[in-house]
Amino acid sequence: MSVYRNTIWFLNGIHHYTRKGYEAASKDFQPQQLDVSVVGRSFMVTGANSGIGRATAMAIAKRGGTVHMVCRNKQKAEDARLDIVNESGNTEVHIHVVDMSETHKVWAFAEAFKKQYLSLNVLINNAGCMMHKREANAEGLEKNFATNTMGVYILTQSLIPLLQKSRDPRVITVSSGGMLVQKLRADDLQSEREYFDGVMVYSQNKRQQVVLTQQWAKANPAIHFSVMHPGWVDTPAVSTSLPQFHQMMGQRLRNVEQGADTVIWLALSRAAARTCSGLLFQDRKPIAAHLPLAWTHSSPDDIQSFMTQLETLARAAQSQPDPELQLPDSSPNPSTITLPQVV
Repeated sequence: MSVYRNTIWFLNGIHHYTRKGYEAASKDFQPQQLDVSVVGRSFMVTGANSGIGRATAMAIAKRGGTVHMVCRNKQKAEDARLDIVNESGNTEVHIHVVDMSETHKVWAFAEAFKKQYLSLNVLINNAGCMMHKREANAEGLEKNFATNTMGVYILTQSLIPLLQKSRDPRVITVSSGGMLVQKLRADDLQSEREYFDGVMVYSQNKRQQVVLTQQWAKANPAIHFSVMHPGWVDTPAVSTSLPQFHQMMGQRLRNVEQGADTVIWLALSRAAARTCSGLLFQDRKPIAAHLPLAWTHSSPDDIQSFMTQLETLARAAQSQPDPELQLPDSSPNPSTITLPQVV
């Protein structure tokens, strides 16, 4: 990846991805578009206990929606749920404990969810990770890829039938502007051929999410699919995964509410539903999925290879022994569902 291309991307980011970029863009927002009630609609938010996911769950709960928080850490999820319920006054906030990096568990959770719930109006794929050293999950998949791509693919694919039965169904995936400097590498989805750079692996996963969104939109016209870049946001994940960047940017980073704004707009507003499905958004507007004169466009063959590989990996995950998927008889929190460990 050339220094020139990185420089162009970073300068563009300073102008558009920062707090000032949001403040400039928000002058064109129409606040009334989010003056809505979503009572009776259900929303699933992955990674909902902190950062953008938590801010999104809070905004939905305040407007009366039923929120399904999909989180890895049960205690953090319960703490976040308590805050959301107390602030919103909405008790229809439910916790599902799922590690999005464990692909079979993600599939098993989605299958159980379809049996327990009659509808799901909006799925928000927010959970993600950036690991700087190669690690494999229980299925042998590299964990960044397993979380950011396979987890999103399996959860979404599994829930599409439920979404199709629901009114005004939508799927929103939180991507990253870093994907603009990545071309889909269909011949190396798990970043095995080159030096392992966690930032570049994460950016490749985010490009994969954009391609997935485009393909889902074509295959499922009854569902509105979108993918979005939240900008550079001051979240716990950013401070942990990119400490030098976090320190360098400081107050220029967006707060979590600013980062979540477009997710919320895509999930709730009627205006968002009127946009074309499959687009990339930033600050409530569709943007190009490639930089000008970029080399990042994929061939139809590469895209088909990518989708075929994901389907093969998903089938392998589904073929593992099923865990027990039942609500605990004596759960301390009736809104919490815990998936047992797969052995």
